[in-house]
Amino acid sequence: MTASKAKFIDPTTGQRYELAQPRWRAESGAPLMTETLPGISRDDIDRSSRTLWRYAAALPVEIARPVSLGEGCTPMVERTVGGCGALFKLEWFSPTCSFKDKGASVMVSFLRQLGIPAILEDSSGNGGAAIAAYGAAAGMKVRVLAPESASPAKIAQMRVFGAEVQLVPGPRDASEREALRQAEEIFYASHNWHPFFLQGTKMTAYEIWEDLGFRAPDNVIITTGAGSNVLGCDIGFSELLAAGQIDRLPRLFGAQPAHCAPIAASYRADSFDPIDIAVAPTIAEGASIRFPVRLRQVLEAVRRSDGRMLAVSEDEISTALFELAGMGLFVEPTSAVAHAAFRSLLAAGEIGPGETTVVLLSGSGIKSSAFVQSVTAA
Repeated sequence: MTASKAKFIDPTTGQRYELAQPRWRAESGAPLMTETLPGISRDDIDRSSRTLWRYAAALPVEIARPVSLGEGCTPMVERTVGGCGALFKLEWFSPTCSFKDKGASVMVSFLRQLGIPAILEDSSGNGGAAIAAYGAAAGMKVRVLAPESASPAKIAQMRVFGAEVQLVPGPRDASEREALRQAEEIFYASHNWHPFFLQGTKMTAYEIWEDLGFRAPDNVIITTGAGSNVLGCDIGFSELLAAGQIDRLPRLFGAQPAHCAPIAASYRADSFDPIDIAVAPTIAEGASIRFPVRLRQVLEAVRRSDGRMLAVSEDEISTALFELAGMGLFVEPTSAVAHAAFRSLLAAGEIGPGETTVVLLSGSGIKSSAFVQSVTAA
């Protein structure tokens, strides 16, 4: 199967759909995936581009006019923690200061190519900002539904790009329910639902592979809300394995705040089904997803890699944030979840000093300056 012949697939039923169909979910109601692709080699990299579009040959369809703001090719810096070296991938070196620019660039480019004029997104912050920015660059109308409790700075970021922002009362999942209702009138370009968003986040795997001299790391540690970075890494590294470019998958460790850790709960229960859990507010608001729509797929990806899911406390997240800051890395609390998990894995002996470990830092601390000020002033 060549990339040009790829289709969308419903992983629950096996039903396939042409990519040219403007759809965001299957007829069964399940989120779609893209059929498995063959991957690319180092010879397929477009070295004239210093964006994620250098790996455009890995996409399931050719994008004639990408909507790009310079996303991708984020740096990795080495630091030593507890006597163990790690590579911190600074995903906030992105146009809107979060990893979600990768998924937004590819998804919005694809949707514009299909002729879709207006899109709907629901988000607690970073996803909405990314879709608003790339929608503006594409000349598309954007509507974002966000919880009333979302960060004012992130809401302002959405609005400055010209998006129509509607604040929804209640928890984060109330915004998604409202988006599903409004999807009858405007195309739902959800970063949690649309499979082409994952085609953007998979580029992180390609970047790591190239930056490590065309090899895979031993471990990748990822803050996990809905799981788009876990799935992106799983897709990207699986393609590289299929293409014979790496000889094994890295272990994927998904990290969640203990106050909202549904995927970790299902992992501990050795189940692929949702587990009834107590949920409380968390400083890691970007990972506070009570009902992740791709729960099974995230769990399959983690287990396939021989990794696991972890939950970390609020104190561990705060400690990790300030430890990173002490190393010159200023992240928002959501990003600090991954570092808190790294510290936990080190303490448990699950990761050793001789291994190559990449910790994804997904968003800038500038987006949470109010939280940092409140803590440092206390």
